Amino acid sequence: MSLFFGFISQTMLTKMGVIFATIGIIFFIFVSVMFDMLGIAAASADIETFKKWQQDKVEGADIGVKLCQHSEKVCSFCADVVGDICSTLCGAGGACIVVALTNNIKNSSLIMLISIVTSALIAGITIFFKAIMKDNALKNSNKIILRLSKFLNKFFKI
Repeated sequence: MSLFFGFISQTMLTKMGVIFATIGIIFFIFVSVMFDMLGIAAASADIETFKKWQQDKVEGADIGVKLCQHSEKVCSFCADVVGDICSTLCGAGGACIVVALTNNIKNSSLIMLISIVTSALIAGITIFFKAIMKDNALKNSNKIILRLSKFLNKFFKI
């Protein structure tokens, strides 16, 4: 998946320029942060609450129980697989921006500075928003997983 999405994003972002590459990076950061939040919420959600909701016939509770029962897989997929792919895509987008910005620059020190600042900005923004969302995911894990379950319930009936 990483190879496929990396190829697609690298091909598309290099042709679209700095503005679209920046929009792509923002999108991939958003997806990474959201999936990281879902992974942490799944790992910290209370299965007993979902079982109670299941008995009370709360919409999505059945899927919530399944997500809690398989929390290690949900967390691994969301936080590791999707998160790592998005990070790779952010790196590809950052490389595209650096190439576009330094295309006509001959000073290697300036090129290195632009490269370092670009990657530091991407990493800093990602880490900042992931830290905020992890705190939110830990405090509101049941609500987050219930919302996810209600969304999934529209597509899957258990």
